[in-house]
Amino acid sequence: MGFRGDDSPVTGGGISEKGRFSYGFASCAGKRASMEDFYETRVDDVDGETVGLFGVFDGHGGARAAEYVKKHLFSNLIKHPKFMTDTKAAIAETFNHTDSEFLKADSSHTRDAGSTASTAILVGGRLVVANVGDSRAVVSKGGKAIAVSRDHKPDQTDERQRIEEAGGFVMWAGTWRVGGVLAVSRAFGDKLLKQYVVADPEIKEEVVDSSLEFLILASDGLWDVVTNDEAVAMVKPIEDPEQAAKGLLQEASQRGSADNITVVIVRFLDGTTTSAGDGPSEEVAKDQSEEVAKDQSS
Repeated sequence: MGFRGDDSPVTGGGISEKGRFSYGFASCAGKRASMEDFYETRVDDVDGETVGLFGVFDGHGGARAAEYVKKHLFSNLIKHPKFMTDTKAAIAETFNHTDSEFLKADSSHTRDAGSTASTAILVGGRLVVANVGDSRAVVSKGGKAIAVSRDHKPDQTDERQRIEEAGGFVMWAGTWRVGGVLAVSRAFGDKLLKQYVVADPEIKEEVVDSSLEFLILASDGLWDVVTNDEAVAMVKPIEDPEQAAKGLLQEASQRGSADNITVVIVRFLDGTTTSAGDGPSEEVAKDQSEEVAKDQSS
């Protein structure tokens, strides 16, 4: 497989109740001694409507922030009073609320911890992608790879300007870093840099129609070694999203990725897919998700 012998990837997947979308995930520590990537794949009923919530959370300075965001972000979001009526506003407010709550919960720690969040919400025939940091979301639309998130890096002109206007600075230390420390310009956590490293998400929306084939969310353990076009080309012929996610993980590992690697894939279906066995499939995915959360926090 190209993985370390003690690091078999955790994988799983499922399908929505009416067969509108299927999803799969794969995650491994890769060459790192510790695991700071987390992910969430869940299908909820909100006001009688099936909602898909998917996320990849890449921690830094330890796993605390990523684990917290995985546990609380989507639960906070679906409880937001505007979630169904003004989804973008609900997402923006929930990202910042969850960030504030994490900073309160983490106040006893002296060492900073932070996390990216690349998230996708399927609601009402729409795909809403919200991103903080450098985990990335890419869709295949009409056969083409399209990035639907932007990597938040300190050397981007607008990000650098925002940081400097807030009184911070960006300097080179192996790569461009906020305060010479952090290589992402937006994140959850990072209380010592919070004035500059905000948790404001950039949000994009796509209509789920016949041209929208699938979505890839992944940590930079994938994107550091696999391009958007390559990832889409690899996933395209593989109908099972769990197998496709495993394939991308394997490819990133074989290309020498030095980081934790986590991939979530959502494939959009036409609704005619049989839903027989949907329940058990989702339960399996949920069990595996809970199992890896225990592993990651131990």
